[in-house]
Amino acid sequence: MKATARSAIGTGDGHGFLRRTDSGGMKRTTVWTVAIFLFVLGDAMALQARGPILSSLEATFGVSEAALGLVAPAGTAGFAIAAVATGLLAGRLRMRWALFAGVAGVICALVAMAAAPVYAVFLLALLAQGGAAGVFRGVDRAALSHIHSANRGRVYVAYALAWAVGAVLGPQLVTGVLAVADWRAVFLVLAALFVPVAVVAARTELPSMEAERSISVDALRALLGRPAVVGATVGILFTGAVEGIIFTWLVYYAEGFYGTGTASLLLSTYLLAYIPARTGYTLLVDRVPYLLLMLAATVPAIPAFAIAFSGITGPVLFTAVFVAGAGLSSCFPALSAYAVEAAPEYSGPINALTTGATYVGIATSPAIVGVLAEAYGLNRAIWLVIGFAVLLSSTIAATWLWTGTPEAPTVDAAT
Repeated sequence: MKATARSAIGTGDGHGFLRRTDSGGMKRTTVWTVAIFLFVLGDAMALQARGPILSSLEATFGVSEAALGLVAPAGTAGFAIAAVATGLLAGRLRMRWALFAGVAGVICALVAMAAAPVYAVFLLALLAQGGAAGVFRGVDRAALSHIHSANRGRVYVAYALAWAVGAVLGPQLVTGVLAVADWRAVFLVLAALFVPVAVVAARTELPSMEAERSISVDALRALLGRPAVVGATVGILFTGAVEGIIFTWLVYYAEGFYGTGTASLLLSTYLLAYIPARTGYTLLVDRVPYLLLMLAATVPAIPAFAIAFSGITGPVLFTAVFVAGAGLSSCFPALSAYAVEAAPEYSGPINALTTGATYVGIATSPAIVGVLAEAYGLNRAIWLVIGFAVLLSSTIAATWLWTGTPEAPTVDAAT
């Protein structure tokens, strides 16, 4: 089971992952794969564009830091709910039309954000954008799993890298747009990026999704009782909490030392670390037990965050941020794979649970920092990220102790 489950994460079958036996199937496979990857890239860009525009939102709407802290929960609360719901119900949904509804909703919401006359309307549109993205992201990996059933590993790695590339590009998009236009233009550019995906969803049939199955309430309850699933979900929650603070507040924090362009570059440096780190993870995951690998990655991130938020500037700040990003970057895919390997028969629902957990963390932690920043100043409030990083490493260690092994326990051991 171990080799089989891991091969579904980190290896392919030796062939190109767009290969099909007939030209019509190959064309649909290619079109849908590119469309899903484009959506993931654009979704990452939209997520990472929020932090760099906080100063612009503050200037436009005249809101406090506590109010700015609502940007993250507004954008991710709807996402988390929708992603979990659609993931759990994937076997009962008409998947193509769920994907179309998601991308169409994202486009409309982004346009509404660009046109928002007051901050409350902006937040409502952001909530809608997150919910629509959650509908799409709740089923897109399930769709890829069936389209590329022979080589999911290679496709999943490419999927994660597409997100990482989009995340790196997001802050730079903001910097480029703000150099020539108002912040509202950022969301119009992003909306245009999703239009080709909507065209594909409206005009192209998906390959067969008949193999997708839903989960019963009793089976879900049993799944939530497995130590490996509980530990992975809690760990991913804390991963999301760390990422939520960094994604939302790092640029705003750095603007105390630098201009917006350099401050955005600091966030891009953090996100740039995701690409080599996730690539390295795919090489190590077959050789090093999951929890040992995650402890080795996350523990160095704790002092790196402490250095980054000590008030230091210059190359040391950028280096510390890069190290922290490398340490945290692989937690979501690694812990997700760990949970799936412990219960491979429920990969769809586990993907829904882990996706929901990370976005709950992303939604709540920035709001807490916003409230603390209002009372104590951002330079002190942002240290909350170190507390969450400590909780993440502690959860990984506790899961190891609870299950008795750094490997993902077998189904029999888990039950």
